[in-house]
Amino acid sequence: MPELVFFSGTMDCGKSTLALQIEHNRSARGLAGVIFTRDDRAGEGKLSSRLGLVTDAVEVEDEQDLYAYLVDHLSQGGRADYVIADEAQFLAPVQIDQLARVVDDLGLDVYAFGITTDFRSKLFPGSQRLVELADRVEVLQVEALCWCGARATHNARTIGGEMVVEGAQVVVGDVNQAVAIGYEVLCRRHHRRRMTSATARAAALSPDVLPMTSA
Repeated sequence: MPELVFFSGTMDCGKSTLALQIEHNRSARGLAGVIFTRDDRAGEGKLSSRLGLVTDAVEVEDEQDLYAYLVDHLSQGGRADYVIADEAQFLAPVQIDQLARVVDDLGLDVYAFGITTDFRSKLFPGSQRLVELADRVEVLQVEALCWCGARATHNARTIGGEMVVEGAQVVVGDVNQAVAIGYEVLCRRHHRRRMTSATARAAALSPDVLPMTSA
């Protein structure tokens, strides 16, 4: 039976790499898929991984009906044996509903990839709807690591290395990018303490405070 599968995880855990692997495996066996993406790091209409792999994709617009897109694609003689939706956290809940309809009415497998929560530890609306509707939710087993070496469970937004917890939910950036706005994965403890790798290094370089001793 066709399924809507949500592959979730933190940033830097290999979601887009797995999406590209699924595309490669199926296309190598003569299947044809439609790939949707939104705000990929490589630019408009691209699905890319941090390993340097990239392929063309359909850039999803704000009000685009994904079910209608696929129906039109098929009615014009196009082929679609499966659907991949990367950066699915950026899709609107109604677009997730449309992907579920693709599974139910068109009989196509849909593989959605995305992070679950934003830099404030709040659910993305698209990810929330996927959790509600997906036939399966798969947490990726490639664990991203916090700077301390613990398993990273939270996504942090940084400005100049300092973690921030206010601002627009979507600001496109990249992990470890060398510009003012960046993203970093942290364990819960350091996310709660707002301690990024940069602030941790700064703290480590601070001179030790001498202990107080009695005369």
